[in-house]
This record gives sequence, C-alpha cells and structure tokens, in this order.
Amino acid sequence: MKPIIRLVIMSTLLLSGCGGRDKKGNILDSPTSGHIKIAVDESLKPLLEAEVNAFQAIYMSATISASYTSEADAIDALLNDSVRLAVVTRKLTSDEVGILSVEKIVPVQINLATDAVALILNRNNPDSLLKVSQLNGITHGTITHWDQVSKASKHSPIELVFDHPASGIVRFLNDSVGGISKLPPNCFAVKSNSAVIDYVSKQPNAIGLIGVGWISDKDDSKAKGFLKSIRVARVSRDSAYLQPYQAYIALHQYPLCRNVIVISREARAGLGSGFIAFVASERGQRVVLKSGLIPATMPLRIVDVNRKKIE
Repeated sequence: MKPIIRLVIMSTLLLSGCGGRDKKGNILDSPTSGHIKIAVDESLKPLLEAEVNAFQAIYMSATISASYTSEADAIDALLNDSVRLAVVTRKLTSDEVGILSVEKIVPVQINLATDAVALILNRNNPDSLLKVSQLNGITHGTITHWDQVSKASKHSPIELVFDHPASGIVRFLNDSVGGISKLPPNCFAVKSNSAVIDYVSKQPNAIGLIGVGWISDKDDSKAKGFLKSIRVARVSRDSAYLQPYQAYIALHQYPLCRNVIVISREARAGLGSGFIAFVASERGQRVVLKSGLIPATMPLRIVDVNRKKIE
C-alpha cells in the first residue's frame, strides 16, 4: 500500500474516537459519523454510489451527500468550499493548489482506481473498430462521415456525444489526442452518461463517450440493460483493437485509461478523511474490483488461459 494512503488510514483510525465542536458550538463530524457534501464527476457515478452505499451501511451515523456533475464544476465546488471532497479524473493544477494555499489548506490527492473511457455504438452500426487517430480526426472535424472510418461504410454523418460541456471525458480526450481548441458541430453534450447511452441506442450514426463504470459491472442489472441497447467499440492505438475489459485496463493495453482521483480540502480528521480511508482500504478496493475497474491499492490477479488442447 502506498505511504500516503497508509498515513490517511492510520491517522483516521487514531482520531476516529475524537470529537469536538466548531466556533458556534455545533458538534463536528468524525471519520465515521456526521454529514458532508462531496462532488463527483458524473462519469464516475456508478462506482461512487457503490462506495457511498457500502460506507453508510457500515457506519450508519454517517451521511454523505454526493452531487454528480461535470469534472470542472466538481473542482470549482471544492475550491469554493461548497464541498469537502471532489472525486474526478485529474489532479489539481498548480494554480488550483495556489487558490487553496491562500486559505492555508494543503489538499490531499489520492489515486483510488484506474478507469477508462468507453466508446459505444448503435447496435445497427456495422463498424465496431476505431483507431485513436480516427477519434482524433472526429474531434478535430477532419473526419465527419463513416466512410472515412471504413470504406465499406455508408456516407453517413458521424455524431459524437458526451455527458457535459465541461466534461472530464472531453478534457481527458484533449490531453490524450491533443490540440482540441473547439469541438466541431457534430460533437455535443447530452447532459449525462445515461443520456449518452440512450441517444446512441436510438441513433445509428452516433458514437458515445462514457465512463466504463456504467457498463463494467456484470452483476448490475442497470449495466446489463445498457449493454443490451448498445455495442462497445474496440479501440486501437497501434494494431490491436481492444474493448475496455478489466484485464486490458489493468495492463494499460486499452488506449483510453485514466485515473480516479479523490481530492480533499479537509484540514482535520473528519468524515471526508474517514470516507477516503474506507475507499482506500481492502473493503473499499473490493468495491472497485467488483465494479469492473482496477483497484489502486490491492493486487489484481490476471489469469491467462491456455486454450490449446492437451495432447
């Protein structure tokens, strides 16, 4: 386990029994009780809902109110002291750290999991293979029709849809493919990841960008329902076309992997620290594993099955 995560867990356990009051005499929250607000990138909603539910089931005196929004809005809420924690897919910039330092706050930033961006297609779309370079062309407006992706396809216009105008997914794509100053008109937001899935299921020419957590938990009935309505594209950076399966994400062979980062502005061992300690613990990391993502602090066993006949 990484030293910074071990330190958070140890200090939380040591201070879990300590109580106190604020300047107005109100009882302060503790690592296992009280109420806090957090802001979460909406593409991470399935994972964070599972983590919050598991935490509250164990610590019944704790209430965590999560606001699922864009990555940019989640970070703004943290900087403005509207929430104690933000769960996003990037660390704070030096300018953002500087804003907190003015308030004498040193943010804690911990990697909780490895996630990925999935490309989804309408079930009637015959194309299921996409290169990162083609995705780059679509976001830059140089690829606008399906016959530019595959000569066997029809001359049909491509629509690229994502969750929010200030989406962490689009920010991630800009970091990955680079140089997106302004998205072309055929690339637009539809408010949420579930809305992306719904749109793609009805539009044969659409490509959707979603967090893989929305479709990776094979035991979740909602995820199963989503998978019945769309297809998951295979993506290639070089020659191998891969879907965002857990093993490919763990080995970083799938091209569109990203980290899940929790950022805390909490200056004491409160409920925010308790929640971070839980998610970084074995129980919290098992929730990550079950969700189809990659835990940051517990080893993942990958089995390579030999399918050759035994002679």
